[in-house]
Amino acid sequence: MKMTMAQALLQFLDNQYVEFDSVETKFVHGVFGIFGHGCVVGLGEALEAYRGDIRFYQGRNEQGMALAAMAFAKQSRRRKIIACTSSIGPGAMNMVTAAACASVNRIPLLLLPGDAFASRQPDPVLQQLENPHSAAITCNDAFKPVSKYWDRVERPEQLMTAMLNALRVLTDPAATGAVTVAIPQDVQAMSYDYPEEFFRRRVWNIDRRMPTARAIAAATELIVNAKKPLIVCGGGVVYSEAGVELAEFAEKFNIPFAETQAGKSAVSWKHPYNLGGIGVTGNLAANTIAKEADVVIGIGTRFSDFTTASKSLFCNPAVQFVTINVNDFDSHKLDAEVSVEADARMALRGLTDSLIGRQYCAGYAGEIEEVQTAWEVELQRLYAIKCENGFAQTEALGVIAGMLNPGDIAVGSSGSLPGDLQRVWRSEQLSTYHMEYGFSTMGYEVNGALGAKLAANSGQEVYTFVGDGSFQMASSELFTSLQEHAKINVLLFDNWGFGCINNLQCAMGIGSFGTEFRYRSELSGRMDGEYIKTDYAKIAEGMGVIAYRATNAEELLAALMDAKKQTRSTLIDIKVLPKTMTGGYGAWWHVGVPECNAKNSVLAASSEMKAELAKARKY
Repeated sequence: MKMTMAQALLQFLDNQYVEFDSVETKFVHGVFGIFGHGCVVGLGEALEAYRGDIRFYQGRNEQGMALAAMAFAKQSRRRKIIACTSSIGPGAMNMVTAAACASVNRIPLLLLPGDAFASRQPDPVLQQLENPHSAAITCNDAFKPVSKYWDRVERPEQLMTAMLNALRVLTDPAATGAVTVAIPQDVQAMSYDYPEEFFRRRVWNIDRRMPTARAIAAATELIVNAKKPLIVCGGGVVYSEAGVELAEFAEKFNIPFAETQAGKSAVSWKHPYNLGGIGVTGNLAANTIAKEADVVIGIGTRFSDFTTASKSLFCNPAVQFVTINVNDFDSHKLDAEVSVEADARMALRGLTDSLIGRQYCAGYAGEIEEVQTAWEVELQRLYAIKCENGFAQTEALGVIAGMLNPGDIAVGSSGSLPGDLQRVWRSEQLSTYHMEYGFSTMGYEVNGALGAKLAANSGQEVYTFVGDGSFQMASSELFTSLQEHAKINVLLFDNWGFGCINNLQCAMGIGSFGTEFRYRSELSGRMDGEYIKTDYAKIAEGMGVIAYRATNAEELLAALMDAKKQTRSTLIDIKVLPKTMTGGYGAWWHVGVPECNAKNSVLAASSEMKAELAKARKY
């Protein structure tokens, strides 16, 4: 079949399917794009002429649309994707952050950036990066360190091996992440007689990796000798849809479980063994139990520093680790005594059968209920906080929590809100807690909400929690949500700055510098003047978004009630007081504090940091 490389690319993508648990799903839903000279007359022409099932979405910012595509794949539990294309140069470079975000989070993201001419005839073409030491290097080489697979199609026939490798990685739960296939603008338009076999309907099987008998036996031996084991539920439990197995495992063997950001919503918060969020942004219940645990069973988690509190949280001197993960790199974290490289559901079933045979039961008596009760008291205190001079962030979260339906999706990514949400948010249904915290990407919140909405079930509402700093950084696809009639609800918490980082620097004795949104003072020459007050509702209204303003619980409640009635995207500009987010609950985080400083407060923080570091695991 003679066609251009770009035309062949679309024909191929439209015939890719994945099979998981005997259910086939069309893998490539569409293509996000912003056209420039590097893709408009190649892939752009092919998209205009194509009459298959590939839907085109018009992006506003390349990073924003790629983050939306990543969120679509995450919400689809990695079984559907939207590819992204851009022009060369700055358009392509804008997607590098999204590529890193997808790879860190183990989410499939297919990027198709335009590239400089393979022929090199017009070099340097507009927006081309020139390297005197190598003409083979272009901007797209920047994707190499943040991609799980990278290729450049310099001849039209190379498309075949490039895309087969791309799909191999995208559909592999252990290897998935960003895949970048650079497409030079001249090659996009070149024709080739492609074999019909290349366009056949392909089904990529996502098989459940079975645990070995040896691994199950070794894990069993470790667990049966544990008195106070703890399960850490990671994102792998969500993607494996192993929530039922985890809940039953906890009940059978009297073992509590705590949630990472990615693992939240795998099992309902109402489950009696669910302790909630763990780690630096964890709650009192989970962190209290974690400190006494003698065996930690990590399921589908990569054990980030936030989960482990920089390797200090699991501080029982005798603690041992069992890790269950499809990714062998993650399964060997924390120098685990036993690594089970397997699908979460299959491993839990194997362990369940093995432990039943040993008649095992963990040694908890009333400790689980005790810490849960203590956390419930603290949670209600946080929700009830009143401030004389303004609206507390935790009170606002309590109002929102009382208004959302169990099936609504909560989206977030960076700043203080993900920490608050991991502690206080209660998810009842699978995949209703959508937090990007692997990379903590500012700008994900609004753009990711669009992706989550495109993947959501019909009638499912999406609420994104975003700070004013992150909204200012990247909210481009809010406009696209209007264009696509894909209603999202933006809950914008305005605390006049980068509040989370301001808290961190103040806690380290440094004081506020460069993290608050203030005018520059003519007197001092520094940014320590009055706060800059911004009307975000007015900005949203200018786009065509239905907007509200809330400065107290009553106004927020009224706005939420009215927003539910709307059929297009809404934004609630919530004015909250700085430093009214949740605090830490017994977890430490390792950051670099200066060893030399004129401020005694900084030196004290440095000494405290060294003391905490001395207690933590070294690797």
